[in-house]
Amino acid sequence: MNMQVYLLLALAILAETAGTTALQASQQFTRLWPSVIVVVAYAISFYLLAQTLRFMPVGLVYAIWSGLGIVFIAAIGYVLFGQTLDLPAVIGMAMILTGIVVIHLFSKAAPH
Repeated sequence: MNMQVYLLLALAILAETAGTTALQASQQFTRLWPSVIVVVAYAISFYLLAQTLRFMPVGLVYAIWSGLGIVFIAAIGYVLFGQTLDLPAVIGMAMILTGIVVIHLFSKAAPH
């Protein structure tokens, strides 16, 4: 069960990341296909996110989902859209990743 829960969560994160990337590409919903991808990807993400809630508490699921989403979107923004991050932003994201690792390794509420 543990791997299945994390697979559902990983797929939810990937769908959310794809949706947010398409949101940038949609140019404020003025381009049809990126806008369609936004809606479909977010629907898939929220469905998968809801499925993980059968096995994990909402606070943990949301912390992991949103934290990894933030880091992935920042990386995608850098690679695809030429956006840059300053040192405090990079440090903050490192702290987010550290928090996710702490949750995974030490929380009794997370499946191990």
